[in-house]
Amino acid sequence: MAALIAENFRFLSLFFKSKDVMIFNGLVALGTVGSEELFSVVAFNCPCSPARNYIYGLAAIGVPALALFLIGVIWNNHTWNLVAECQKRGTKNFSAAATFLLFGSIMGRAAVAPVTWSVISLLRGEAYICALSEFVRPSSLDKFPAEYGAEVLARFPCKDVPANLTKFRDEVTRRLRYESQLFGWLLIGIVAVLVFLTKCLKHCCSPLSYRQEAYWAQYRSNEDKLFRRTAEVHSRILAAKNVEHFFGFVVLDKEEKELVREFPVEGVQPSPQWNAITGVYIYRENKGFPLYSRLHKWAKGVEGNGPSPEGHEMIFLAS
Repeated sequence: MAALIAENFRFLSLFFKSKDVMIFNGLVALGTVGSEELFSVVAFNCPCSPARNYIYGLAAIGVPALALFLIGVIWNNHTWNLVAECQKRGTKNFSAAATFLLFGSIMGRAAVAPVTWSVISLLRGEAYICALSEFVRPSSLDKFPAEYGAEVLARFPCKDVPANLTKFRDEVTRRLRYESQLFGWLLIGIVAVLVFLTKCLKHCCSPLSYRQEAYWAQYRSNEDKLFRRTAEVHSRILAAKNVEHFFGFVVLDKEEKELVREFPVEGVQPSPQWNAITGVYIYRENKGFPLYSRLHKWAKGVEGNGPSPEGHEMIFLAS
């Protein structure tokens, strides 16, 4: 049983390309839930005025979702790899499928927080009730007084209504909350189905076996961690040497002195090397051997990024 659970966990984690990304997406969702709850308690205050309710209610749901989406796009490494790719090489080497997969990856990951925000907002129902209370048809309410109209209905979310309309306010609130929660559950169902279909499509179209894909994910994660760690040390040592060259000495702590002695840094990498390892990477093979990243391809001395007799595009993007 334990082995079966572990295998299923690994199977699910492949959709997010790595366990770190899966955990990050979960933390983003949880943070969004907390933010939405805090916003509803502290900031949300329906104006209870005709024509204003609708705008305010939709803004309470849509504007934070849009902001979270843009933040998700900004934080995605694919975004800046794509910018670098367009700047340095253009996208002429990408097939339509690869381009679609790239944008799908960016949009899909960026959608985690806004979808969570929208779902929680709909399940709570406050913004939906505020936005649509004034549009409830009085004729749909049994024995609703004819002298009251949209202006009174717009005040229902604030409970600021005459005593004889209390039962109508409760009915309208219950009806709109039902609709809001129904849309929230439908959104959850739609997202779940899309995730399932995307996962199935991903595995059907993947040119890699299950084990090789898992290895590729581990390689990318390890390469990224080692590259960042090494770059941090390299830049610190280089900075120390330059400061020492300027002042004639440099003040280092014990750890930094050990780094300077252990890792001699003679210079910096030229720009062509940085350009060669920067940008969107599509899985390729060279003479039957896999190239798992731009850094891997550069280390093997493989030139170019387009399809060739020796290296062909597999239409599968690195995360």
